[in-house]
Amino acid sequence: MEESVNPTITLGPVTFDLTLLAMSLLTVFIVFAFVYWASRKMTLKPSGKQNVLEYLYDFVIGFTKGNIGDKYIKNYSLFIFSLFLFVAVANNLGLMAKVQTTNGYNLWTSPTANLAFDLGFSFLITLICHVEGIRRRGVKAYLKAFATPAGMTPMNILEEFTNFASLALRIYGNIYAGEVLSGLLLTLSQQAAGWYPIAFVLNLIWTAFSVFISCIQAYVFTMLTSMYLGKKINSEE
Repeated sequence: MEESVNPTITLGPVTFDLTLLAMSLLTVFIVFAFVYWASRKMTLKPSGKQNVLEYLYDFVIGFTKGNIGDKYIKNYSLFIFSLFLFVAVANNLGLMAKVQTTNGYNLWTSPTANLAFDLGFSFLITLICHVEGIRRRGVKAYLKAFATPAGMTPMNILEEFTNFASLALRIYGNIYAGEVLSGLLLTLSQQAAGWYPIAFVLNLIWTAFSVFISCIQAYVFTMLTSMYLGKKINSEE
Protein backbone atom coordinates (compact mmCIF):
# COMPACT_ATOMS: atom_id res chain seq x y z
CA MET A 1 0.00 0.00 0.00
CA GLU A 2 1.33 3.43 -0.93
CA GLU A 3 2.54 5.36 2.08
CA SER A 4 1.13 8.80 2.73
CA VAL A 5 2.05 11.58 5.10
CA ASN A 6 0.05 14.40 6.63
CA PRO A 7 0.92 17.98 5.64
CA THR A 8 2.52 19.96 8.47
CA ILE A 9 3.48 23.52 9.31
CA THR A 10 6.23 24.54 11.72
CA LEU A 11 5.93 27.63 13.87
CA GLY A 12 9.05 28.08 15.96
CA PRO A 13 9.82 24.87 17.84
CA VAL A 14 6.34 23.42 17.31
CA THR A 15 5.21 21.42 14.27
CA PHE A 16 1.47 21.25 13.63
CA ASP A 17 -0.16 18.38 11.74
CA LEU A 18 -2.62 20.21 9.47
CA THR A 19 -4.70 17.13 8.68
CA LEU A 20 -5.17 16.28 12.36
CA LEU A 21 -6.04 19.88 13.18
CA ALA A 22 -8.57 20.05 10.36
CA MET A 23 -10.18 16.70 11.23
CA SER A 24 -10.33 17.60 14.93
CA LEU A 25 -12.07 20.87 14.09
CA LEU A 26 -14.42 19.02 11.75
CA THR A 27 -15.26 16.58 14.54
CA VAL A 28 -16.06 19.43 16.92
CA PHE A 29 -18.18 21.11 14.24
CA ILE A 30 -20.15 17.91 13.53
CA VAL A 31 -20.85 17.32 17.23
CA PHE A 32 -21.85 20.95 17.78
CA ALA A 33 -24.03 21.03 14.64
CA PHE A 34 -25.82 17.80 15.64
CA VAL A 35 -26.55 18.95 19.19
CA TYR A 36 -27.58 22.42 18.01
CA TRP A 37 -29.88 21.00 15.33
CA ALA A 38 -31.43 18.36 17.59
CA SER A 39 -31.99 20.73 20.53
CA ARG A 40 -33.84 23.44 18.61
CA LYS A 41 -37.51 23.91 19.52
CA MET A 42 -37.50 21.27 22.25
CA THR A 43 -40.87 20.29 23.69
CA LEU A 44 -42.11 18.51 26.81
CA LYS A 45 -43.26 15.65 24.59
CA PRO A 46 -40.17 14.80 22.53
CA SER A 47 -40.32 13.42 19.03
CA GLY A 48 -38.02 12.93 16.06
CA LYS A 49 -34.61 14.54 16.43
CA GLN A 50 -35.23 15.44 20.08
CA ASN A 51 -35.90 11.77 20.81
CA VAL A 52 -32.54 10.83 19.30
CA LEU A 53 -30.69 13.46 21.33
CA GLU A 54 -32.40 12.53 24.59
CA TYR A 55 -31.87 8.82 23.96
CA LEU A 56 -28.14 9.34 23.41
CA TYR A 57 -27.89 11.55 26.50
CA ASP A 58 -29.78 9.06 28.69
CA PHE A 59 -27.67 6.21 27.29
CA VAL A 60 -24.37 7.91 28.14
CA ILE A 61 -25.51 9.03 31.60
CA GLY A 62 -26.93 5.57 32.24
CA PHE A 63 -23.63 3.71 31.87
CA THR A 64 -21.48 6.37 33.60
CA LYS A 65 -23.68 7.41 36.52
CA GLY A 66 -22.64 4.45 38.66
CA ASN A 67 -18.97 5.40 38.31
CA ILE A 68 -19.28 9.12 38.98
CA GLY A 69 -22.03 8.82 41.59
CA ASP A 70 -25.39 10.53 42.13
CA LYS A 71 -23.72 13.42 43.95
CA TYR A 72 -21.68 14.64 41.00
CA ILE A 73 -23.30 13.20 37.86
CA LYS A 74 -25.15 16.45 37.07
CA ASN A 75 -21.90 18.40 37.30
CA TYR A 76 -20.15 16.22 34.74
CA SER A 77 -23.03 14.99 32.56
CA LEU A 78 -22.40 17.43 29.69
CA PHE A 79 -18.65 16.76 29.78
CA ILE A 80 -19.20 12.99 29.59
CA PHE A 81 -21.86 13.34 26.90
CA SER A 82 -19.69 15.64 24.77
CA LEU A 83 -16.72 13.29 25.22
CA PHE A 84 -18.72 10.30 23.99
CA LEU A 85 -19.98 12.14 20.91
CA PHE A 86 -16.54 13.51 20.09
CA VAL A 87 -14.83 10.11 20.29
CA ALA A 88 -17.63 8.36 18.37
CA VAL A 89 -17.46 10.86 15.50
CA ALA A 90 -13.65 11.04 15.49
CA ASN A 91 -13.39 7.25 15.35
CA ASN A 92 -15.62 6.99 12.27
CA LEU A 93 -14.45 9.92 10.14
CA GLY A 94 -11.63 7.98 8.51
CA LEU A 95 -14.01 5.27 7.35
CA MET A 96 -16.18 7.67 5.39
CA ALA A 97 -13.68 8.78 2.75
CA LYS A 98 -10.07 8.74 1.60
CA VAL A 99 -8.62 12.01 0.27
CA GLN A 100 -5.02 12.08 -0.87
CA THR A 101 -3.09 14.46 -3.10
CA THR A 102 -1.05 13.31 -6.07
CA ASN A 103 2.19 13.93 -4.17
CA GLY A 104 1.15 11.61 -1.32
CA TYR A 105 -0.30 14.00 1.25
CA ASN A 106 -3.17 12.53 3.25
CA LEU A 107 -6.00 15.03 3.78
CA TRP A 108 -8.60 12.86 5.49
CA THR A 109 -8.28 10.52 8.47
CA SER A 110 -9.75 9.71 11.85
CA PRO A 111 -7.94 11.84 14.45
CA THR A 112 -7.92 8.86 16.79
CA ALA A 113 -6.01 6.77 14.23
CA ASN A 114 -2.92 8.80 15.14
CA LEU A 115 -0.96 7.71 18.22
CA ALA A 116 0.30 11.22 19.02
CA PHE A 117 -3.27 12.52 19.00
CA ASP A 118 -4.45 9.68 21.26
CA LEU A 119 -1.60 10.21 23.73
CA GLY A 120 -2.32 13.94 23.88
CA PHE A 121 -6.05 13.35 24.22
CA SER A 122 -5.52 10.75 26.93
CA PHE A 123 -3.15 13.11 28.77
CA LEU A 124 -5.79 15.86 28.67
CA ILE A 125 -8.46 13.54 30.09
CA THR A 126 -6.06 12.33 32.80
CA LEU A 127 -5.16 15.91 33.69
CA ILE A 128 -8.84 16.87 33.98
CA CYS A 129 -9.46 13.93 36.33
CA HIS A 130 -6.55 14.93 38.59
CA VAL A 131 -7.50 18.62 38.64
CA GLU A 132 -11.11 17.78 39.49
CA GLY A 133 -9.94 15.37 42.20
CA ILE A 134 -7.91 18.12 43.86
CA ARG A 135 -10.72 20.65 43.46
CA ARG A 136 -13.38 18.38 44.93
CA ARG A 137 -11.42 16.72 47.73
CA GLY A 138 -8.57 19.09 48.50
CA VAL A 139 -4.84 18.58 48.14
CA LYS A 140 -4.39 16.69 51.42
CA ALA A 141 -7.10 14.09 50.78
CA TYR A 142 -6.01 13.77 47.16
CA LEU A 143 -2.38 13.00 48.08
CA LYS A 144 -3.44 10.73 50.94
CA ALA A 145 -5.19 8.47 48.42
CA PHE A 146 -1.80 7.58 46.89
CA ALA A 147 -0.65 6.18 50.24
CA THR A 148 -3.81 4.16 50.84
CA PRO A 149 -3.44 1.33 51.66
CA ALA A 150 -0.14 1.84 53.42
CA GLY A 151 2.93 0.85 51.43
CA MET A 152 1.09 0.84 48.10
CA THR A 153 2.23 4.28 46.95
CA PRO A 154 4.50 2.95 44.13
CA MET A 155 1.71 0.76 42.77
CA ASN A 156 -0.84 3.57 43.03
CA ILE A 157 1.47 5.90 41.10
CA LEU A 158 2.16 3.20 38.50
CA GLU A 159 -1.60 2.75 38.11
CA GLU A 160 -1.90 6.37 36.99
CA PHE A 161 0.54 5.75 34.14
CA THR A 162 -1.15 2.50 33.10
CA ASN A 163 -4.55 4.22 33.10
CA PHE A 164 -3.16 6.96 30.87
CA ALA A 165 -1.52 4.49 28.48
CA SER A 166 -4.54 2.18 28.29
CA LEU A 167 -6.85 5.02 27.24
CA ALA A 168 -4.56 5.98 24.36
CA LEU A 169 -3.35 2.58 23.14
CA ARG A 170 -6.74 0.88 23.28
CA ILE A 171 -8.42 3.36 20.98
CA TYR A 172 -5.40 3.80 18.70
CA GLY A 173 -4.95 0.11 17.98
CA ASN A 174 -8.57 -0.47 17.00
CA ILE A 175 -9.09 2.65 14.88
CA TYR A 176 -5.72 2.53 13.13
CA ALA A 177 -6.16 -1.13 12.23
CA GLY A 178 -9.59 -0.39 10.78
CA GLU A 179 -8.24 2.34 8.51
CA VAL A 180 -5.27 0.24 7.38
CA LEU A 181 -7.48 -2.66 6.28
CA SER A 182 -9.88 -0.27 4.53
CA GLY A 183 -6.92 1.16 2.64
CA LEU A 184 -5.74 -2.32 1.65
CA LEU A 185 -9.20 -3.20 0.32
CA LEU A 186 -9.26 0.04 -1.66
CA THR A 187 -5.85 -0.81 -3.15
CA LEU A 188 -7.08 -4.30 -4.00
CA SER A 189 -10.05 -2.87 -5.92
CA GLN A 190 -7.66 -0.87 -8.11
CA GLN A 191 -5.46 -3.82 -9.08
CA ALA A 192 -7.78 -5.30 -11.69
CA ALA A 193 -11.41 -5.05 -12.79
CA GLY A 194 -12.10 -8.60 -11.59
CA TRP A 195 -11.11 -7.73 -8.04
CA TYR A 196 -13.37 -4.67 -7.83
CA PRO A 197 -16.70 -6.37 -6.92
CA ILE A 198 -14.97 -8.61 -4.37
CA ALA A 199 -13.13 -5.70 -2.77
CA PHE A 200 -16.31 -3.59 -2.85
CA VAL A 201 -18.35 -6.18 -0.94
CA LEU A 202 -15.55 -6.85 1.53
CA ASN A 203 -15.12 -3.12 2.10
CA LEU A 204 -18.84 -2.69 2.81
CA ILE A 205 -18.74 -5.52 5.34
CA TRP A 206 -15.55 -4.24 6.95
CA THR A 207 -16.85 -0.65 7.10
CA ALA A 208 -20.03 -1.76 8.86
CA PHE A 209 -17.99 -3.82 11.32
CA SER A 210 -15.54 -0.94 11.86
CA VAL A 211 -18.39 1.48 12.61
CA PHE A 212 -19.64 -0.95 15.24
CA ILE A 213 -16.15 -1.32 16.75
CA SER A 214 -15.61 2.45 16.67
CA CYS A 215 -18.81 3.03 18.64
CA ILE A 216 -17.82 0.31 21.11
CA GLN A 217 -14.46 2.04 21.57
CA ALA A 218 -16.23 5.35 22.22
CA TYR A 219 -18.32 3.55 24.84
CA VAL A 220 -15.24 1.99 26.46
CA PHE A 221 -13.26 5.25 26.39
CA THR A 222 -16.13 7.14 28.04
CA MET A 223 -16.70 4.37 30.56
CA LEU A 224 -13.04 4.30 31.59
CA THR A 225 -12.94 8.09 31.83
CA SER A 226 -15.96 8.09 34.13
CA MET A 227 -14.29 5.42 36.28
CA TYR A 228 -11.07 7.41 36.61
CA LEU A 229 -12.98 10.64 37.25
CA GLY A 230 -15.27 9.01 39.81
CA LYS A 231 -12.31 7.56 41.68
CA LYS A 232 -10.67 10.98 41.92
CA ILE A 233 -13.65 13.07 42.98
CA ASN A 234 -15.35 10.70 45.39
CA SER A 235 -13.95 10.35 48.88
CA GLU A 236 -13.20 6.93 50.29
CA GLU A 237 -16.14 6.33 52.59
